[in-house]
Amino acid sequence: MYVHIARQPIFDAHKKLFAYELLFRQTLGLNLGELSGDRATTSLLSTTFLTEGIEKIAGNKPCFINFTKNLLVKEIANFFPKNKVIVEILEDVPPTDEVMGACRSLSQLGYQIALDDFIFKKNLLPLIELSHIIKFDYRLSTSDEIERTLHRLAHYDLKFLAEKIETYKEFEHASKLGFHYFQGYFFARPESVRLKEVSSIKTNQLRLLAEVNKRHTTLDNLEKIIESDVAIAYKLLRYINSAYFFLLNKVDSIRQAITYLGEREIRRFVTLVIISELAMNKPVELVRLSVIRARFCELLAEDCHFPTDASELFLLGLFSLIDAILDTPMGLMMAKLPLSDEIKAALTGQQGPLTPFLQAVIAYEQGKPNECLQALYALKVDPKKVYDMYLAAIKFSALID
Repeated sequence: MYVHIARQPIFDAHKKLFAYELLFRQTLGLNLGELSGDRATTSLLSTTFLTEGIEKIAGNKPCFINFTKNLLVKEIANFFPKNKVIVEILEDVPPTDEVMGACRSLSQLGYQIALDDFIFKKNLLPLIELSHIIKFDYRLSTSDEIERTLHRLAHYDLKFLAEKIETYKEFEHASKLGFHYFQGYFFARPESVRLKEVSSIKTNQLRLLAEVNKRHTTLDNLEKIIESDVAIAYKLLRYINSAYFFLLNKVDSIRQAITYLGEREIRRFVTLVIISELAMNKPVELVRLSVIRARFCELLAEDCHFPTDASELFLLGLFSLIDAILDTPMGLMMAKLPLSDEIKAALTGQQGPLTPFLQAVIAYEQGKPNECLQALYALKVDPKKVYDMYLAAIKFSALID
């Protein structure tokens, strides 16, 4: 059986990564709707903790994982480390004596308990007293209803999480209401759609980005570019001498590093560094998602049955969030960068040969299996391989930390 898992970041009020929610997506030939909640969660736990290793998927962050009544009563959560799992109790779990006993035991053992899709009911009060985090579906209730519920729960020692936050306006509104944590793709969208002048520092970085990605630039030019920026030079030498490469002798010059990595890898490294610097005031997860998309697109290109340039697809994924990074419309950003017409068409919503790559990646991360499969079929990529590609992309994104 092929288990597909995705993760969705959860941020604090300072837009710092707090945790991930791990989401069961699909098994081959079996949609989530056809699978019981027990089976979905046990498959997810088995894959993340026993097969792949939770650190590979979530780093050092805790993970929200859905638990059904049956799994709570069977004390399945107790088999997993309390610093890695936040027990998320689904909204349809009744506070029976068995459920309360299981939750009381988890709380005494030091596990954090979260209530999902919360709507206040008096019979939930015993469960509320044992909980640590209350999750509200931001789109399920009105602002007034949420505010009244938050006021009613104010004397409990609780943190409040707003999920399905999709815009910065919603993030700011939820912050004012008193939420502590935020879940959704608001961080991956521009903060403002109004025209905005890019700062001179970022303009210089964009010029550097453009030079690095020129098709006819030379290794000598790349060396000059790197040596002219102390931060890039330092990061390059730290990167090349890291355990990732297992080098016997230390590399202490830019020329040596370029020679070892080669033109393609040095271009990619410098591009990643510049993207990270452009996003300095943004959540790190935004850059991480850009890199995951970049590597994911590249892996799809390597496996598809069409003649494609995998490095072009890397750039497609990497620049798919440049509008959010710089809070500037995508069309204006494309005018500033020397990308191919096919990349620009895909990023600005026009049809083109590269569009299915981006559609597949975004559909996978947002949990839209039918759209993902449709894009994969268009690319003639085997769906069985996609989860391994996703994990490889996550592992690659760790290089930006």
